[in-house]
Amino acid sequence: RGMDDPRRLLAKHDLDAKKSWGQNFLVDRGVLDRIVRAAALGADDVVVEIGAGTGALTGALAAAAPAPRRIIAVERDPDMLRVLRAELAPTTAVEIRAADAAELATAADGAAVGRPLVVLGNLPYQIGSVILLALARAGAAVARAVVMVQKEFAQRVVAPAGSKIYGRLSVMIQQRMSARILFHVGSGAFYPRPKVTSSVMRLEPLASPLAPVTDERLFERVVKEAFGTRRKMLRRALEPGFGAAALTRAFALAGIEGTRRAEELTVGDFARLSDALGEA
Repeated sequence: RGMDDPRRLLAKHDLDAKKSWGQNFLVDRGVLDRIVRAAALGADDVVVEIGAGTGALTGALAAAAPAPRRIIAVERDPDMLRVLRAELAPTTAVEIRAADAAELATAADGAAVGRPLVVLGNLPYQIGSVILLALARAGAAVARAVVMVQKEFAQRVVAPAGSKIYGRLSVMIQQRMSARILFHVGSGAFYPRPKVTSSVMRLEPLASPLAPVTDERLFERVVKEAFGTRRKMLRRALEPGFGAAALTRAFALAGIEGTRRAEELTVGDFARLSDALGEA
């Protein structure tokens, strides 16, 4: 069955949303249904729900047709864990797990259940980047993810090179996943009402990286350092970490001007520069 309205459940358990935790509970059934449809679940799917809260989405997933084979509802707030355990009908399908989603080992979870995971959830702003980067690194352990994030955050993920909001997150996600914004959600769909609009995104791992690289860790380091001081020219941003001589050789090998800025480089440019630095 579906869960009750989060406002009623919070009142029943004498609780309220924790501002310090960035808690905003989805109370719009229509949005819940759209998220469940976007997940395109099969009867054999194993779902990891990040930040299950009062269990509104968990209940909608358990009541879906076809319902997934297993739902791992992850929550770190002891109060919300109490609500979940009290309110969710004890079924074999739902496993309530006390854990910090930011440290969730999606790859290990995928291996443990023997199939790629479907990851769902309303991601708190503070850990959105950490979770999306973990999903990207998990590769084929994740079949797809449907997540709700702040609208500006979603736009950063899908931003093209040359855009003012294109950055490290854009490059790292686009290198490994296809990402698109499905729809926006106004503040009235939540309790309490946040001051921002949210967006629901769907992400799927690419069969192979958008721009294959020889050394993934070097690629990540180059991207991170290039955007660390984004107003600087590439040469200036990367010189402290790689040295002037190696950089001069790498720029020549990659055919990239050291006077350009990080936001002007495509994912492919970063891959070429990373490989060239590996050689240099």
